[in-house]
Amino acid sequence: MPTPFTRRRFVQLGLAAAALPLVGKGRVLAAEMRSGARLQSRPGKAKLRGSPGKHAFGFGAERDGYLSLPPTYAPGKPIPLILMLHGSHGGSAGLVKFCDNAAKQGIAVAVPESRGLTWDRIRGSFGPDIAFLDRVLGYTFDRVTVDPRRLAVAGFSDGASYSLSVGLCNGDVFSHIIAYSPEFMSVPLQVGRPQIFIAHGVQDPVLSVNLTEQVVKRLKGAGYSVNFREFTGGHMMRPDVVKDSFSWFLTS
Repeated sequence: MPTPFTRRRFVQLGLAAAALPLVGKGRVLAAEMRSGARLQSRPGKAKLRGSPGKHAFGFGAERDGYLSLPPTYAPGKPIPLILMLHGSHGGSAGLVKFCDNAAKQGIAVAVPESRGLTWDRIRGSFGPDIAFLDRVLGYTFDRVTVDPRRLAVAGFSDGASYSLSVGLCNGDVFSHIIAYSPEFMSVPLQVGRPQIFIAHGVQDPVLSVNLTEQVVKRLKGAGYSVNFREFTGGHMMRPDVVKDSFSWFLTS
């Protein structure tokens, strides 16, 4: 069993990794083999016919999730997609409103559930959750023709920290990263240059906005384009900020 990391330890290791650009194909490939963070699924022309509404993945596990397609979805026409990750002890049921609001903007959302109470890297190493995300993306890409220029990984709280970590390691898959109230990032390798939106409440009593400010500073120092929103409020996805993140995703 891997030794669990404390959150403070994650901050120390993750921020250092984010500031260290990888150079050379050999180093990237070696890091891929060590990290376990790489996703294999890629968007393409859908083989099956998806339909509007929410559809359970139906993988047979106790924790599953669903794919949400907007009423305007037209099979075969490329559509923006967000892979949305819940917070600690959360699940897909808590993200119905997020999906409904995204649908109003013509955005599809895939909502997987972590294998445990939170995402794997937060308690140890990348592993079962990466495999499940790959399975979810494969399911989605089989049914939906996704616009690769508008493919985001997003999350709230622990899911936000995980979205930053996974997104930076898979910037050749994700064009955008959206993190609502993150705390850290753990980035064993950097691939691609996704655009990043980060939001955090200045009165957050759960995860300090000060740590997010450090994350933003490191990301900008490493050359990433970051849209950082500090807002009045606590540990939450404030509706107007979420709406702004959708607009940013669709136009940036």
